[in-house]
Amino acid sequence: SVSQSVSQSVSQNNKTKTMVEQQQEHESAFKTALAHVAVPAALEDGVNVLRVKVNGSMRESFLTLSQDRFTLSITSTKVSKNNNSKDKNSSISSSSRSGGGGSIFSFGRSSSASATSSTAARSTAASTDTNSSSDAVQEHSIDIGAIDRIQRGQQTHKFELAKKSRQDSRRNLMSSSTASLQQLEQIDAALHPRKSFSIIFRGARTLDLMMMGNNRDDVLDALDSVLRAYQAAKVTVAKDVLLLRYIWLDVDKEKTNRLNASELAKVFDRINCYMKKQELNKMYEKFAKIMGLNRSERRKGLTFEQCSTFLHKIKRDSWMVKPVNVIWNDLFGEIMNNGKQRMTVSERTFLEKFLHQKQRQTGMTLADVRRLFSKLHRMEMPHTQQGAQQQQDVSRIDKNQFEAYLLSSDNDAFDPCREAYDARLMTKPISEYWINTSHNTYLTGDQFTSHSSVEMYMNALYRGCRCLELDIWDGEYESNGGGGNGTTTTTGTNMTRPIPVVWHGHTMTSKILFVDILQCFRVFLNFHPDTYPLVLSFENHCSIPFQEVMAEDLVKVLGDKLYIPTEASLFGRLPSPEDMRGLVVIKGRRPDGTVDDYGSDEESDEDDVVSNTGTEKTSRSSVSGSTSQQPKKKIITKISPLLARLTLFHGCKLKNWDVSVRNPTHHMHSFTETKVKKMCRQSKARKWAIYNQSHMSRTYPAGSRVDSSNYSPMLAWSTGCQLVALNFQTPDPPLKLNDGRFRENGNCGYVLKPSSLMMKDDFSQTAVPVRLSVRVVSGSCLPKPKGQRSGDCIDPLVKLSVYDVENDEKDTCTTFSTTVVQNNGYFPIWHNNTGKNKFSFTIESGAVAMLHIEVYTKGDIGQSDEFIANAAIPISCLRPGYRNVQLFDANNTRTGPFDFASLLIETKLKQVVAEI
Repeated sequence: SVSQSVSQSVSQNNKTKTMVEQQQEHESAFKTALAHVAVPAALEDGVNVLRVKVNGSMRESFLTLSQDRFTLSITSTKVSKNNNSKDKNSSISSSSRSGGGGSIFSFGRSSSASATSSTAARSTAASTDTNSSSDAVQEHSIDIGAIDRIQRGQQTHKFELAKKSRQDSRRNLMSSSTASLQQLEQIDAALHPRKSFSIIFRGARTLDLMMMGNNRDDVLDALDSVLRAYQAAKVTVAKDVLLLRYIWLDVDKEKTNRLNASELAKVFDRINCYMKKQELNKMYEKFAKIMGLNRSERRKGLTFEQCSTFLHKIKRDSWMVKPVNVIWNDLFGEIMNNGKQRMTVSERTFLEKFLHQKQRQTGMTLADVRRLFSKLHRMEMPHTQQGAQQQQDVSRIDKNQFEAYLLSSDNDAFDPCREAYDARLMTKPISEYWINTSHNTYLTGDQFTSHSSVEMYMNALYRGCRCLELDIWDGEYESNGGGGNGTTTTTGTNMTRPIPVVWHGHTMTSKILFVDILQCFRVFLNFHPDTYPLVLSFENHCSIPFQEVMAEDLVKVLGDKLYIPTEASLFGRLPSPEDMRGLVVIKGRRPDGTVDDYGSDEESDEDDVVSNTGTEKTSRSSVSGSTSQQPKKKIITKISPLLARLTLFHGCKLKNWDVSVRNPTHHMHSFTETKVKKMCRQSKARKWAIYNQSHMSRTYPAGSRVDSSNYSPMLAWSTGCQLVALNFQTPDPPLKLNDGRFRENGNCGYVLKPSSLMMKDDFSQTAVPVRLSVRVVSGSCLPKPKGQRSGDCIDPLVKLSVYDVENDEKDTCTTFSTTVVQNNGYFPIWHNNTGKNKFSFTIESGAVAMLHIEVYTKGDIGQSDEFIANAAIPISCLRPGYRNVQLFDANNTRTGPFDFASLLIETKLKQVVAEI
């Protein structure tokens, strides 16, 4: 058992005091790694902000960065720096939240009186806050390691609700006879976009704030510096040390910088390492005695460094057969030539026996190994006697350092050369790339009742999406009274400017403004000017007046960020991603001539029929999926020349591939997933692939997927289709495959298609099957589902799936599962059940096939297994040997508890030789 093994180890080590002396000299440098980063004094004292709540209301708060730079706190009042650590903790504990003094802003809830009272309350709260610092109420604290990004502007759903609330309040004031200009100005100033920002953390959570002062950029620049410093520092620290630091502040409630036995039990629960209370207490006492702690010191607890060593010893000494020992002995031998037990390995032995022979990294040199060994010697790891003995010899590494390398990003299963961005690959025509593409990007959930949100566009952009869809419809008209969103119906008498909207037509989904989405793209490009082209896929249902406003907004909002093709550029090869870098490209309709009726039999996402005024006439299918008895009609839409001239990619109907391939290269086709399967079954995949070498294609989910589920992208990718559109709001296996596909080339959204898809001859005849063998060895620092802080200790199992394409006509999926490890997510080991945890796959289309690795916790009887984390790796990017698999959460991020999660696997690849 865990306790017996560790107890034996403790007894053996009790013979020496060497560890005590070493531990006293050792102190974690990572704890102070961020202290040198300069930040404005106001950020340490508490910056006055307005926090946007989930309903769009606003609360006055204070944003504070801890002195060690590892924690951001949002409190209702300022935290006094004069309080000692224990008093400060009690003053900001969540249990004292009832004493909060922040004010609530609720725009648009009532008449002008309420707006005036809100302003008065705000002033009162501000004056009260300066005198009540000891009553601070901590509402949120965010670890720096949990932050995905800091996003300037107002591109989140909560900001959308706040803006709508402000607009409603403004209208109410304008309709009141007592409204004053001062009141209107107060409302307009209450939500300034250049003072607003959002902190995106743990994948999908947002903290939405607006500065009360004018120092937003200074504060955010400082926070960006802290984030960069954290990313640079964490690579010099072992994963289990990082994990302990991440949860330390949650457990050390009293800020004593020590953890006693009961607090250590909470650590074990957080890291998913089950142990009975009595066993843990016994082990704690024995370990503390070895550390030389007297009874009083044992009651106070272990330091961070001692806790780190304690956890490492449990991981190292709790199994009779340890994977790292088996790998070490198999590779280097248990006994050295001099007859002594091998405790270290030299640079040359590591290079020849491990990197060259086992890992197949034949390009590595001794100079590379020296740099690697130097990095490992600088790495902060749990301090053990074994690790300290050879500390001075930088030309050798011990078993602990070898294990740290196995679990590092340097040993990633995903080839770092393929993962890294390569600018040299970006100069070919855009048709030669797979492009990260989303479908109905605006939706937060299902296709029928969910909300539409600008936030979904920003999330997709940061996930690497570079082709985003907008379903654009006639909205209302802006009234003469102004006021932002004040509107009348299209039959009103005071119509002025049309307002195009984006939503999923003929459903109950909400609507958002077309111009707000454009502003989102502009903000993103302002802060990421080197982004490769953003392709906007327009599904245009608008009448001519609204299309003209669309064109006007495109030019006005995007300005020099809008790619406007010339007539000459429409002939010959398509431009490259490098040619259109930092620009927005329009995909829609570009018919010849002036305003024209453009008809297409091509399927649209809704399969609805639209008149030439852009209004609904009939629908071929109801929301429930039943088929109408009406015959299919042709979609007839007039296209404004103002909008057409801004459009590069022109959607048109497929007649036959021989005709299509002779069309101008800016002409393209779109197909539903069912059409993709049908064409491949009809042996048209090769002709489609040849078309895709010079022209563009887009595929999208079937209309029957009302739940926003996704189809497998494998078949479309295998034909060279560039724009394989998926629902980004649904983290199912197809979307995770998409994440893995576009992890290549720096997640820039563009991956050069394999050379086999650019051949004029039939490449399928030359493809050689490959045999892939995968053995799951162990796991490290696996979190609870969704990164939860509490809950049962997980029972992890691993599911491995290979997605492939057979004979250019059928996508396949082969799945295996490992055994279940009970009550251990900290260091689960499958190594002892080699036969049950080693799997073999035959790969038919190696250029396209992907390996998907998912970690679940075993569900109770009658319940399904619960997803924890995953990784998807193209077979062409998979490295052989003992490899570390970095795991991602459902949002494709590695922040918070997922930053430390990984698997150790062994992979082998070899060609299948046909028997004669």
